[in-house]
Amino acid sequence: MQLEGKIALITGGSRGIGRATALLFAREGADIAFCHLNDDGRADVAAAEIRSLGRRALHRSVNVADIAAGKAFVADVARDFGPVDILFNNAGMNIRKPFVDYTEAEFDSIVAVHLKGMFFMAQAVFPAMVARGQGCIINIASQRGLKGAPNAAPYSAAKAGIIGLTRALSWEAAPRGVRVNAIAPGPITTDLTATMDPADRQAFIDALPVGRFGTPEEIAATALLLAGPQGGFYVGATLSPNGGDVMY
Repeated sequence: MQLEGKIALITGGSRGIGRATALLFAREGADIAFCHLNDDGRADVAAAEIRSLGRRALHRSVNVADIAAGKAFVADVARDFGPVDILFNNAGMNIRKPFVDYTEAEFDSIVAVHLKGMFFMAQAVFPAMVARGQGCIINIASQRGLKGAPNAAPYSAAKAGIIGLTRALSWEAAPRGVRVNAIAPGPITTDLTATMDPADRQAFIDALPVGRFGTPEEIAATALLLAGPQGGFYVGATLSPNGGDVMY
């Protein structure tokens, strides 16, 4: 039980990587608060699974790009469960199209959910972590933030920004007992990748050394390493479980 007695807050927790991480953290002893965006049906199912593991569960529909809504959710979690020990900054979205075809509104929405949302969710939990001299923030980036990709310029830029945010915040956070790290997953079987053109998807798989997409559970295992007691020497790191898509 690596996370016994911890309170974990997970954004985008009703499906995909967020849900897999919520369930793994619960199995390891954490109570789970998670947000989603208008996904109450799947959120209720995930919360029931968490409770079946003997842990508390709380969820809300929250647009993480809405700073006031994110802060209000953190306050609700602190009131009902206690101060957040682990923030898993995971909520995401994407719009795929050529660089020249993006509108300003599309660019703003992608950057707001990923970079702006993660920035201010971290800001919301940070003071209580510093006050207790301990905490863990894990930001979900992407291998596209490391290498880029066609038809994903705003997404790649936002994910690269998350890596930079992780490093910058670590300089302020680590001396105060708060570890900040990032995970840059490769292609994972989620709702986001399910929208890929089948031919493009197969070409991507064929180019991967492992010959398959990863699973949300494999990313959750990386999150547990960073959140648990064995992750204490990771500071400002970006771990990239990506099946060989990026080797560095």
